[in-house]
Amino acid sequence: MSVTGALSFAFALLAAAAVAASFRPDVATALATAKQIYVATRRADGTESKVVPVWFMVDGDAIYFTTGPDSHKARRIRRGSPLLVWVGSPSGPHFVGQAELLRDPEVAARMAPAYSQKYWIAWLGLFRPNADRVRTGKTVIVKVTSGH
Repeated sequence: MSVTGALSFAFALLAAAAVAASFRPDVATALATAKQIYVATRRADGTESKVVPVWFMVDGDAIYFTTGPDSHKARRIRRGSPLLVWVGSPSGPHFVGQAELLRDPEVAARMAPAYSQKYWIAWLGLFRPNADRVRTGKTVIVKVTSGH
């Protein structure tokens, strides 16, 4: 293993340890290196919605991503649906999370630089959380914690 590879692996382990208390070890390890999570909600009739990929940030014991306030995800979360989450791929480590909608521009402000480090297109200033959009109600933040 090269020095660069060893350092990358060590950083991934440190990042996984930072979220290990909140998520199962397989989920925490996958979150440390994954570029996307795949999420679904439960419809009113109990069936699972379509699984969709989203960009995300891990901060402390939670995962954060943004969505439209009138999206199906947001409406179902508002209704109390759990969030079904797969990490890294639709067949990656899975957990059922508890989701809540936040309208805090400060959280969006924390998310923007994290997205810029993780996603090159966000580094260009595109497709990253925006505090003004949250402030004006055009975007909501989804906070997901592990339901173990």
